[in-house]
Amino acid sequence: MPAVSHSAEPTQWANYRRAVVDIAFPAYSIRVAPGPSDGVSDLPYPLGRAHTIHIVTAFNPRGRNTAVRANLRAQHELVRILDLRGLRWWPAVGGDAAGTHGEISAAVVGMDDAQARALGRQFGQDAVFAWSPASWRLLGCAEATHDTVVTGWHAALL
Repeated sequence: MPAVSHSAEPTQWANYRRAVVDIAFPAYSIRVAPGPSDGVSDLPYPLGRAHTIHIVTAFNPRGRNTAVRANLRAQHELVRILDLRGLRWWPAVGGDAAGTHGEISAAVVGMDDAQARALGRQFGQDAVFAWSPASWRLLGCAEATHDTVVTGWHAALL
């Protein structure tokens, strides 16, 4: 059973818990999904043990469908902020495993959980993801709480 700590779940929380993220690294693309707590995966974690990859989007603030142009403008602003801060990032898409819903995102290295939550909050997000060698975490962005769901993870080449 995943570790869960939350007090005020967004309406989309169940979908966030099942979400997968496709990340386009320069040499290959992978799909990361919540998985068994033992962390067994077809692929090893792509970065050193000290690095966490946070997945952040500016799409669909507050879990509500937003016009494509508004989503793209917001995502462009998110990427501009990442670049201004000198953070390393890769293109990503988070969504459901069936591919019926996807949101353009950024897989970012160089932030801690508090910074990732604050960035998500800045763009009206309910949650961001944090991927490390030890876990796949769903981090709530609400300022009054630190909602977190922790699971293992599975990664496979696309």
